[in-house]
Amino acid sequence: MFERKKINRLENFFLEPAKRPVPCVYFCRICGYSSDIGDFIVKYYNSARTEGVVIEGKIPNPDEKNISYYTEILGTAFQMSVGFIGDSLKKWLPRMNASQRNTLSIAIYDALDDLRKSGKNENILKNAYIKLMCWLYYKFERVINKLSDNYIPKILYEGVPSRYELILLSMLSLAGCDIVMLMYNGDKDYLSLDVDSRLSDRYEISNMTSFPKDYSIVAIRNRLQASVRNEMPRKNNAEVIYSVAPQLTNCTNAWLSGDFFEDVLKAPTERGNDERFFYNCFIRINGVEDKVTYQSNLIRFHSELKKSERGIVITENGIAPPSPEEISKVNRGNYQNIEQMANDLSSKIGFNGDSSLIPVVRKAFTDTLLDEAKSENIPLARIINTAVYLICWLRRYQSKLFGGRKMPMVSCFIVFGGVRSKKEIPFFKFLSKLPVDILILNPDKDNKCLLDDNNLFDINYTESLAISEFPDENTPVRIGTAAYHAERELDTLMYQDSGMYRSMQYGAASTVMLSTMYEEIDILWDQELKYRPNFSTENGSVVMPVIFAKVSGVKDGHIPHYWSMIKSFITPETYVVRNAPVVNAASVLYMTKVATSFLKDGKLQRDKIRAHQCYTYGFLRENIQDHILDKLQLLIDRRLIKGTFENGTEYTIIAVALTMNINIVRMIQNFDFTKKNPKIIYINTTERIISLEDSILMAFLSYLGFDVLFFVPTGYKTVENFYNSDIPDEHQTGNYIYDLRIPDFRTVSSNTRQSWREKLFKRGT
Repeated sequence: MFERKKINRLENFFLEPAKRPVPCVYFCRICGYSSDIGDFIVKYYNSARTEGVVIEGKIPNPDEKNISYYTEILGTAFQMSVGFIGDSLKKWLPRMNASQRNTLSIAIYDALDDLRKSGKNENILKNAYIKLMCWLYYKFERVINKLSDNYIPKILYEGVPSRYELILLSMLSLAGCDIVMLMYNGDKDYLSLDVDSRLSDRYEISNMTSFPKDYSIVAIRNRLQASVRNEMPRKNNAEVIYSVAPQLTNCTNAWLSGDFFEDVLKAPTERGNDERFFYNCFIRINGVEDKVTYQSNLIRFHSELKKSERGIVITENGIAPPSPEEISKVNRGNYQNIEQMANDLSSKIGFNGDSSLIPVVRKAFTDTLLDEAKSENIPLARIINTAVYLICWLRRYQSKLFGGRKMPMVSCFIVFGGVRSKKEIPFFKFLSKLPVDILILNPDKDNKCLLDDNNLFDINYTESLAISEFPDENTPVRIGTAAYHAERELDTLMYQDSGMYRSMQYGAASTVMLSTMYEEIDILWDQELKYRPNFSTENGSVVMPVIFAKVSGVKDGHIPHYWSMIKSFITPETYVVRNAPVVNAASVLYMTKVATSFLKDGKLQRDKIRAHQCYTYGFLRENIQDHILDKLQLLIDRRLIKGTFENGTEYTIIAVALTMNINIVRMIQNFDFTKKNPKIIYINTTERIISLEDSILMAFLSYLGFDVLFFVPTGYKTVENFYNSDIPDEHQTGNYIYDLRIPDFRTVSSNTRQSWREKLFKRGT
């Protein structure tokens, strides 16, 4: 009797019994769909079709002829005993061996015994027994005589089974069969038969959806048959293109044991001994099994791999595109069709490895291009570009992979960080058809690998580790302890979607301007951003609600009270402008001349800016430098400043943004996007209009996340002269007063401003 286990990874269905996590069979029902599940079903269908049983709809009940034949061979006797059932099987299914009969006899007895315990009488048990025996003979004879410890047949069932069909399937599972049931409308009806899921397990993953409309085994079969019909003329064309038929072909993944790093280290002679094949693997490992040991295990693996003297290539985070020089060395002609192109270019690959592999390389090259053209339905010109990329990359890596090595040696190509570009996909499909092990390591599951191929064996771990470089024993490696990784996981639990935020947790942010009542400025001013209305975090970025307002007039004309009120707004995060202008006009004038080379077609040339000797922000955190340039681009794009793209004002904007006062720059460096934001108080007591440069700076700082508050006792226009929209919000608070002198706020008493808590909870007396 076999033990049924819950399936966690659908790939385990295709592992030999001895190579499964534990010796067992799987009996699962699939009630939802995903692209991975769709690929699995096609693969499982092909296995069940060729070496198992596919059941579409119900299993027909035995008819009169079936029962008549049963009676002729076995008679009408019935006993509830394992011995009786075994003797009957020996006559009824003579191709079974003794071990198979014994296992199946026990399975049948247990199934009937369950019926007896549920209250069924002997007559019902006999009828059930005859039905099961007929089904075994007419539907499953081809698989039950193959049952063994080393071979597990596949059964694919479509729909919801009847009570007796479920008994039969459970019986076959215990006898040694894998079973998959496709339930397109969920398993509510199934659970009416097996309330506690005692007989089978429901397979579930997070991204499952409903099955597509009209999805069925018939549709799968029709699609596969159409694919075969389409493939036939292509194969005929390919035979002409290959010119010399390869004597070797790839056996990919079929030999794997399940210990994947050890499999890659296996010598070719340990993988298989059929001289018609070379044995390679095409594996992707998403995530990591153990964060603590992952990097040290990779170092040991790499060290063992180098001892084997195999060709090794390791790429990190993508392959560099072919250079113009590499591309120019691929001589192309004028082609009428893909076959002509493949025939010509395959002869120009310039392969310098074992000469016996030349036909293999040409065939792999041609097959890859034909597959690409068929799957993408793209024009010939783009297929030619793909062909050129394949040749360039093969020439780049062939010395390391194949140079000086003879068959049956298999080299190894490690792709660290996953496949990041769609242009790389055909190259790895091409390599997978050559004597090359392809090992794709994607430890950081947040970075999706783009490669998708039917021959790719996927392993998925739940843990994720954000590292960008393949660890090497000759370079320093930072490896986190168990406590370190536990703390990072705790971080994730505490600071993700919880309303709490780690220090400098976010590296990107955008702003929204709050339109408020004047009294609300007092309440919001000293609050952390996360407590303000319209604050949010999404996709690693913060939306920061900021204040950009102008206070005109003096309440009740009371000047001491006015200065005391302004002082109450001066927090440790506040920069006060008492003596305008803030911006040094001479510095801006010089930078404006330089800035003409920093903008092209309305877009900042960031690399050029950062490389220029006048760029003084290189000491800032990288995300802060990006933040500054992002908001500079935004200010230009929105054309908030009058004259942008009309009279060269855009260059003045760039100059102002790149020549900020060092004290303001330090405030930006210290800015944590979820906490209290830096602030500017700009006081203007005279008739002097705020300069264009200062107006630009105030708007720019607002975009960066500063609160900007203008105090204008005169009520005169200020920055409004240079803006194309109605900002800032203006609040009229009292009489206009002229010719005020700004005091030293250290000498001003601060006894007028109440906190928002005091205002909310103040009690009348």
